[in-house]
Amino acid sequence: MFELIQKLFGKESSRSKDIAKERLRLVLVHDRANVSPQFMEVLKDDMIRVISNYMEINEEDMEVSLTNTNSSVALVANIPVNRMKRSAWVNE
Repeated sequence: MFELIQKLFGKESSRSKDIAKERLRLVLVHDRANVSPQFMEVLKDDMIRVISNYMEINEEDMEVSLTNTNSSVALVANIPVNRMKRSAWVNE
């Protein structure tokens, strides 16, 4: 019974922790890449909109970040794909 209560209430706090961790990570990356958090949110929303035309994706687990090296900045996206949309590949 105790395990059930932990699962019910622990999952939400774990999710809140994950959200806070992701926000902090984004802020740190933005500072290093000299890009605002608002810009990253707009970029992520645009990526979701475009990719969703072709694939069903898991938006909650999607991770988008910028990595900064001495000579360049790279956009890194981890986008879990649930399935491909057949209608995107078939001409109607």
